[in-house]
Amino acid sequence: MKKQPEKDNPTQRFVDEGYEAFSKVEQRKGKYHQVANRLKENTTPHREWQRGWNTAYFDNLEKLNGHRTRS
Repeated sequence: MKKQPEKDNPTQRFVDEGYEAFSKVEQRKGKYHQVANRLKENTTPHREWQRGWNTAYFDNLEKLNGHRTRS
């Protein structure tokens, strides 16, 4: 399936940000933390960001388990 350009799908930006955030960490007070969803809850951007993060999570899980996670 072909990915839609951003101008046709404005929420894709949030999905992409969530996907990228999965592999990022930030340092606060000398400790490392995974980047969290800072968008306002119960909004479309928040849900789309989370959808991107979840997609990255399951893609990573499939790589680690040798593509055995989904049946």
